[in-house]
Amino acid sequence: MNDDGLIHALVLDGKGGARSVGWEEIRKWIPEQGALWLHFNYSAEQTREWIKKESGLDDVYSEAMLAEETRPRTTVIDDAALLALRGVNMNPGSDPEDMVSIRVWVEGDRIISTRNRELFSVSDIVSSLEKAKGPQTPGDLIVELASRMTSRMEDTIEEIEDRVAQLEEIIVEGGSNAIRREISAIRREAIMLRRYLAPQREAMQKLSSERLPWLSETDYMRLREASDKLIRYIEDLDSVRDRAAVTQEELVNRLSDQMNSRMYVLSVIAAIFLPLGFLTGLLGINLGGLPGTESNLGFLVFLVFLITVVVVQVLYFKKKNWF
Repeated sequence: MNDDGLIHALVLDGKGGARSVGWEEIRKWIPEQGALWLHFNYSAEQTREWIKKESGLDDVYSEAMLAEETRPRTTVIDDAALLALRGVNMNPGSDPEDMVSIRVWVEGDRIISTRNRELFSVSDIVSSLEKAKGPQTPGDLIVELASRMTSRMEDTIEEIEDRVAQLEEIIVEGGSNAIRREISAIRREAIMLRRYLAPQREAMQKLSSERLPWLSETDYMRLREASDKLIRYIEDLDSVRDRAAVTQEELVNRLSDQMNSRMYVLSVIAAIFLPLGFLTGLLGINLGGLPGTESNLGFLVFLVFLITVVVVQVLYFKKKNWF
């Protein structure tokens, strides 16, 4: 990437390849030379100046291309479209749910896209163009971008599903207090991903329903396929969220049962020793007239009496099915 924010400037040859151009050629470009794709880092000052003053975009759409925060959407303006899409963050050290956004303005012969953080789906398309195996038209490029961004979500969602399955196995095998934090983390990731994928589904469905001259029937078919795949991923996230919630409830119930069981045992022990404590306390007072104080067998008789009380209590508890 240059300091001016221009990441890629490519003229498509219509055969799957492209040639790189610079600022001078960008300013002299005409549609007859081939479709032009400009990809910028919107945080660069020169990029912001060019989009506002030289791109030919209306002020409203220029601001949308440079906005810090965007919500996935599709806005059609005559034969052009403004797209805001999000992809899973695959950058090293980043969380997948911290999604990367890209804004795209597409016309019949020109595509302008902006981002802040690297989006690997764009890098894949550039690599395919360098090998002359990339998109041939602007519509083909947009469909390829949407399809690649959707496909890259699969590994992340499958990884979350595997984590939930492992937690379910742990619960079945006996559970562990240590997995509560992991369950909460999974639910949070699923909710965050779904939060962005749901509006993206709507954006892609709207794009596939609009009749635009630069989208062919094949492009529409591929868009619908990508949209269907995105719907399936959203359903998978809903399933992950529900499974994690059930797993968390099962863990809470199991911990509650364990606590109740322990409290029950302590209650039974307390019930057994309550009369014993009362009797020993009563006979331990230092007053005359206590029975057995003058007999050498007094303690033994009292001990047998206590044992008898315990046996009677145990039999009574068993009869009542208290344990």
